[in-house]
Amino acid sequence: MQKAKLYLSLLLLAGFFVSAQTGVTIVDSINSSSIYRTYRLYRPLSYTGSQAYPLVINMHGYTSSAQAQQIYGNFMPIADTAKFLIVHPQGTKDASNQPYWNAGISPSGANDLLFISQLIDSLKTIYNIDPNCIYSTGMSNGGFMSNFLACNLSNKIAAIAGVTGTMFSTVSPTCNPGRPVPVMHVHGTADGTVPYNGGSGMIAVDSLMKFWRINNNTNAVPTTSAVPNINLGDGCTADHFLWSGGTLGATNELYRVNGGAHTWPGASITIGVTNQDFSASVQIWRFFRKYKLNMFTTGITENSFATSFSVYPNPTTDLVTITSDDEMSMSLFDITGKKLIAETNQKTISLLGLEQGIYFLTVSSKRQTTTKKIIKQ
Repeated sequence: MQKAKLYLSLLLLAGFFVSAQTGVTIVDSINSSSIYRTYRLYRPLSYTGSQAYPLVINMHGYTSSAQAQQIYGNFMPIADTAKFLIVHPQGTKDASNQPYWNAGISPSGANDLLFISQLIDSLKTIYNIDPNCIYSTGMSNGGFMSNFLACNLSNKIAAIAGVTGTMFSTVSPTCNPGRPVPVMHVHGTADGTVPYNGGSGMIAVDSLMKFWRINNNTNAVPTTSAVPNINLGDGCTADHFLWSGGTLGATNELYRVNGGAHTWPGASITIGVTNQDFSASVQIWRFFRKYKLNMFTTGITENSFATSFSVYPNPTTDLVTITSDDEMSMSLFDITGKKLIAETNQKTISLLGLEQGIYFLTVSSKRQTTTKKIIKQ
């Protein structure tokens, strides 16, 4: 019932909030997996196409919509001054006929990973988008999806931020982004929908932050500070945690809203205990703008591997064998871009002596050069 009231309230206020902005909202669709998937793209008036703009993907929660999330998160005034594009994609409906994101929930559900990847590619053909400045955020189920993208689309998404949505327990064991991924998270301790301490297949917030801390190799102990309690009537306070010192400058941040509900801090529409001491949208953009994809890939990204090549076993404990119909050479790099094995014509290489983790194997033939992620167990 609360979600239905939120959706109705957002729709009633939609005209006011959207018209109050100086930019333009464009409603369009792409065909993904034989389904026309819609999205709402907000384009600031400053955008002319002559300058490459960052792109922020902002995804709605379960039972909600792209339009509702556009209003609720309300990045539009920030985009007007900071100069970036915002896309609000629409999820498909589940067995209960409710809009959702398949953030690793079901292998038989919608292929939302493919959809978001195709949406990015489609928007890049229409707009002048900086490929190194593409970010993902979202509310609740949209936060789960952002974490899923960090795990599985790290070749396109530079950094992510989730509000009230963590990661499914079935996803975390197989999450291997292959590089540091800066992650911000915002969550209320009194969230009754996605509990702060986890449950029902959802990992706890502390477990989420530990996972990304280990992935990004940040300091184990965060710097902690209280968010100034400037609004004494919102019924909650907030603390800020910063994990710094990560590989290639990656950091993690957590805004813990003490007593906060399943809500978006700073939102003008109140659907529960909503912190007004800070704006989640402002802080998310402040976090995103520090990072570019090429800070972490150092020019190495995993390409679609040609059918003329095969690599096995992968994951491996030692040897990797490459079979090819062509003459080829290969090189091995770590996640920082450091070349570990120079060009060689050998078709079998050894990872013996290397630490467990992610490596990149670049294979070159007369026809093409491709890069494959290798997992050393």
